[in-house]
Amino acid sequence: MLRLFKPLATLITATALAAALPATATAAGQDDFPSRPIHLVVGFPPGGSNDIVARILAPKFSEFIGASVVVENRPGANAIIGTDYVARSAPDGYTITLGSASPLAISPHTYSNMPFDPLKDLVGITTVAQTPELIAVNPKVPAETLPELVALSKTRDVTFSSSGNGGLPHLAIELLKIASKGRIVHVPYKGAGPAITDAVGGHVDGIIVDLPALYTMVSEGKLRAIAVTNTHRADVMKDVPTSAEGGLPTVLAFNWFAVMAPAKTPKPVVDKLYKALVQTVQSPDVKASLAKLGIEPFTQPSPEAFGQFMKTELVRWGEVARASGAKAD
Repeated sequence: MLRLFKPLATLITATALAAALPATATAAGQDDFPSRPIHLVVGFPPGGSNDIVARILAPKFSEFIGASVVVENRPGANAIIGTDYVARSAPDGYTITLGSASPLAISPHTYSNMPFDPLKDLVGITTVAQTPELIAVNPKVPAETLPELVALSKTRDVTFSSSGNGGLPHLAIELLKIASKGRIVHVPYKGAGPAITDAVGGHVDGIIVDLPALYTMVSEGKLRAIAVTNTHRADVMKDVPTSAEGGLPTVLAFNWFAVMAPAKTPKPVVDKLYKALVQTVQSPDVKASLAKLGIEPFTQPSPEAFGQFMKTELVRWGEVARASGAKAD
């Protein structure tokens, strides 16, 4: 009998060891993370707010995480293409995305066929920065303040350009329309560039997009800043009031930027990424670079806290999308 059981015992031991190997290898891989370059995917073209934030963070992020961080642009469909690419990537921490409010909290409500679920197919690391939307008008528009602009919208259509249907600027325009009850008309463009060009040229009355995209035009007097859509004034435009200071319900539409990884990325890897990102955002040189563009550091107490923030934002923007009927397609 002993001769019969000895090979069986050997087989059982060998099987147990084999079963343990993947877990051991996985744990070792997490301990070694990162051992090769990390790709930080941006779903927008070079030059936009997401791309600017990613390239400001990347060098210092590389220092704190201990590996090269390569910014990779995969633009298309309001960042849905790039974000979906990350959601389908291996959950090992080497392919992550710098997303923002539009693709992560708004697009799920404005696109009819989303290829990913931001809560199920991605895991949040943390937000890293925020910037308000800026309400600006062509200097020829007879309105110096938001109350004056709202009064004008009660007498005629006031046209506002945005970078496209279904994104944060579009929803900010809808929020202004809801809050003011004025004749606010949304005019979508294919990107912030042409939207700004037509606002400067007077083909539309005004524009609402991320503050950094309009900073130069306002500084040069080509556009007049009316208000920021946040609870506090922007440091780079301290003379520009918030929407709440105009006596209207607050038009709260700040853009936040966040890093996410594929779902099932191991917790130790998520925690390493989180720690390095917070250190990056808190570094004085990164803060200074962001501040010059009107972008503020904005991190979460933990990856779990970011998950709760995401849920809140999805609910909030879902309500706006339904109330306005805004669609991207």
